[in-house]
Amino acid sequence: MTRYGIVGSGMMGQEHIRNIALLSGAEVTAFFEPDEGMAAATSALVPHAVRCADLEAVVARDDVDALVVASPNHTHVEVLGRIAATRALPVLMEKPLYTDPADAPVLARLVKEYPAPIWVAMEYRYMPPVAKFRELCDAATGEIKMLAIREHRFPFLEKVGDWNRFNRNSGGTLVEKCCHFFDLMRLILDDEAVRVMASAGQAVNHLDERYNGEVPDIWDHGFVIVDFARGARAMLDLCMFAEGSEYQEEISAVGPSGKIEAKVPGPTRFWNFDIGPAPTPKVIVSPRLPTTGKIVHETPVDKDLLTAGDHHGSTYYQHLRFLDVVRKGARPEVTLADGAAAVRIGMAAQESAATGQAVSLI
Repeated sequence: MTRYGIVGSGMMGQEHIRNIALLSGAEVTAFFEPDEGMAAATSALVPHAVRCADLEAVVARDDVDALVVASPNHTHVEVLGRIAATRALPVLMEKPLYTDPADAPVLARLVKEYPAPIWVAMEYRYMPPVAKFRELCDAATGEIKMLAIREHRFPFLEKVGDWNRFNRNSGGTLVEKCCHFFDLMRLILDDEAVRVMASAGQAVNHLDERYNGEVPDIWDHGFVIVDFARGARAMLDLCMFAEGSEYQEEISAVGPSGKIEAKVPGPTRFWNFDIGPAPTPKVIVSPRLPTTGKIVHETPVDKDLLTAGDHHGSTYYQHLRFLDVVRKGARPEVTLADGAAAVRIGMAAQESAATGQAVSLI
């Protein structure tokens, strides 16, 4: 039996708990969650798990083999440091890895000194249509020259203490939300970003909200262009007031041989079933010189996985691979270096959008 401790069991922490429950030979034995409402919801999910007074108490327990950290963004580096000072266990750390540029040296030291594996939770890699897209991408395009990612979705959800309404806590939308997409760009292109240009802002969401007299400053839309070292260009199109979209994520890649697309619907719990069932996710290959027309690969996801979380089954598939790290000594597929690289692109995008200038990463 592999036993998990949870540090931060709010909305995302509870998604991890529901997916751990689907794993064979795995259970949550302890958690730390300071919010009473979220702690009660967690106890309802895992009634035999012990609620601990602090994260050190979770880490020190002899019935905990691995940790999942899903605390608010701005606490991630501090939490990793406290874990390192208590007991080095395998960690699945939620994104973004950090939100303050001053934290980068601390993370660089952790990369060198932490003796146990740390996996950064980039769930979007493991969505079945995205995985299929990656599998077929090179053959379909003949080498990607242009990569585009569109996410048209619902606004930021309510979080404990409303921490996600302010850039100082989240790192900004292009870090908090979009590090997923910059990670995908690096992964799909197998290359590093060299220049970032962005235009973004707050147009619709949260403008009528007030928290201790403050108006939220989190952006709700934007475009980001990323140039990569070997010449490929990538683009992100984000809109967070477009929950009526048929597909939430649409990814396309184009090269000299053709085009490939992935289409992913939004979370099951937000789908408007009054208009009918959610569409089937799919991957579409369109050769440049078609002889038989486009090829459509439908990639349905098990309904139990869809109801266990809001990331199209990817949290479960990610946990399967993380379990191999804990049980078999496999290497993390998403490293601290990967997590940090995605954040650097996001921070460059935030800077570019704020200044109107391109930002070099070299």
